[in-house]
This record gives sequence, C-alpha cells and structure tokens, in this order.
Amino acid sequence: MKAAAPTFRVYRGTRWLVRRLLRLWNRFESRGSAHVPAAGGCVIASNHASFLDPPVVGVGVPHRVVRFLARDTLFRKPVLRWYLPALGVVPLDRQRGDVGALRQAIRLLQDGAVVGLFPEGTRTADGRLQAPKGGIGFLIAKAGVPVVPAYVDGTFRAWPRHGRGIKPVKITVRYGPPIPPADLAALAGQEDGYVQIGRLVMDRIAALKPSADTP
Repeated sequence: MKAAAPTFRVYRGTRWLVRRLLRLWNRFESRGSAHVPAAGGCVIASNHASFLDPPVVGVGVPHRVVRFLARDTLFRKPVLRWYLPALGVVPLDRQRGDVGALRQAIRLLQDGAVVGLFPEGTRTADGRLQAPKGGIGFLIAKAGVPVVPAYVDGTFRAWPRHGRGIKPVKITVRYGPPIPPADLAALAGQEDGYVQIGRLVMDRIAALKPSADTP
C-alpha cells in the first residue's frame, strides 16, 4: 500500500483539535520544538509508552507536518482507510518487516518531509526505555537527514498498555538538538554502525528524560 500525501486541511484541523483536547485534559506542554528544522527532511525519534505518543509528538510541532508509520491492519477499518492517508500515515506490515514501507519513509525524508519514528518499535510495558530495534539505524543512515530526539513524559501514566481510558495526567513533550547527518554517516561507516546509530539516538532521547519521571 502506497503512502498518500497528507490533506493539509484535515491534518491542521486534527492538530488544532487534538492540541486543544490535550491542553484541557492533560495540561499539555511542548518544549524545544524550534529544534525541528523549518524546512527539509528530518526524523523525530521519540520514546514509545502509549497510543498517545504519535499525536503528542505531532501536535508539539506547530510549524511542520509530522508523518508516522502505522501497522497496515488499521487501514482495514472503513473510517481509518480514508482518515489515516489524509494525515499522511505510512502503512507498515510489521509481520513481514515491510521493506517497502521503510523505503517509502526514506523517500519521504529525502524529499523534505518530517517523519516521526519510535526506535523501540513497540510500547513499553513498564514505562522504562527499551533497546532500539535493529532497523532504525539502517533507516536513519540511508535517509541522510538530521535526527531530532524527543521525550514524551506522562503518556504512560495517562494511558498505559492495557489501560482503560485516558487519565487527566500532565503530558509534556521535549525536543532536543538535532543529531547532524555527518555524525550519523560517520557511525554508519563503522563496524556495527547501524547498531551504534540506534544506541546514539536512544541515548539522546534518554538525556531529555526529566529526573522526576518515573513509571
């Protein structure tokens, strides 16, 4: 399934509504979004603790459209079959390790899009950071764009895995300084370079974690 271009009216309307709801219910704050370049391809790499993470990371950046990868089974539902492509979501077959979706993501980045990625792959079960998945380093190295680390604080407490409903817990997203493509390319040329890239990205994400943040 090919990734569709986002419908900007739908995306911007959704961003406005979600941001308003998060502010009212979760006292949402976004810090450091200026680290996301105003133009050009960029990866935003974030921790993954909840289904809330993609909208939180996206609405925290008011000046760019942030696109995400999502499992292709979500596109089978009638409403989401239209809505997700309108948001620019890229379908991913996680059962097969969809190489096609990864290539689409790389193309989008090289064409100047912002793509949000979760290096851990799946939501944490206990609120703690997990090791990065193997493919993240490959994707980042091939894209050749800056990587902005982000840490989402509060979504695990608000809506953890197997949670029932969204609790009115404060949610904050913090964006850090971008990792330059040259630094990433230098690592890619080394032995286990893709693994090192994944670890570097997770280290930068962890550095944004507030000391008071506990599972």
